[in-house]
Amino acid sequence: MKSHPLLKFIALFTTGLIAVIGLTSCGTPTFSMGGDTRNKMIVSVSDQKMLLVRDGNPVKSYKISTSKFGVGDRPGSNCTPLGRLQVAKKIGDKAALGSVFKSRRPTGEVLRPNSPGRDPVVTRIMWLTGTESRNQNTFRRTIYIHGTPEEKRLGTPASYGCIRMGSRDVADLYNRIGTGADVFVIRGSIQQKEEPQQATAHTENPESTPQG
Repeated sequence: MKSHPLLKFIALFTTGLIAVIGLTSCGTPTFSMGGDTRNKMIVSVSDQKMLLVRDGNPVKSYKISTSKFGVGDRPGSNCTPLGRLQVAKKIGDKAALGSVFKSRRPTGEVLRPNSPGRDPVVTRIMWLTGTESRNQNTFRRTIYIHGTPEEKRLGTPASYGCIRMGSRDVADLYNRIGTGADVFVIRGSIQQKEEPQQATAHTENPESTPQG
């Protein structure tokens, strides 16, 4: 039985990327915080998409936004860091879709998608940490995967360093992954001729989250 070309791509990509990362970073050993080792996210800056991979198999792709200032990890740059990151903390359990967060705490306000003149962090926060010297500032720069009300800008670089997602998508991702899950941010493309099927079954349906 022939293997699916996309599955072969994912297997080669993740294995090769992890091997390369282990040999880079100027000799600095890679950091692993443990936890979720089954799920990995591949974020393509060129595609402005995220691919969720579970046990080496593609699960779902999401439209995202990385920084409008480009890539990098210099403090104050507002850039999105490249390389292998990990989910250090998850914040926002069961908050309503569109819930506004300030300093990682809910304010009580709930926004609809594309609310005019508003651009706060909403719905869920997955706080990232770096595992390499080139992204070692990620955690203290408070780089997140988070929801945005500016959903019309997804698919284009629009953030101030974080990885933005639509509210329903970020809630869906939040329910699927745990702390410690790897996030690989790459410049190149993850586009294939055959996109992964959209996963439909999940015990924790984010659409059941109460709306404000």
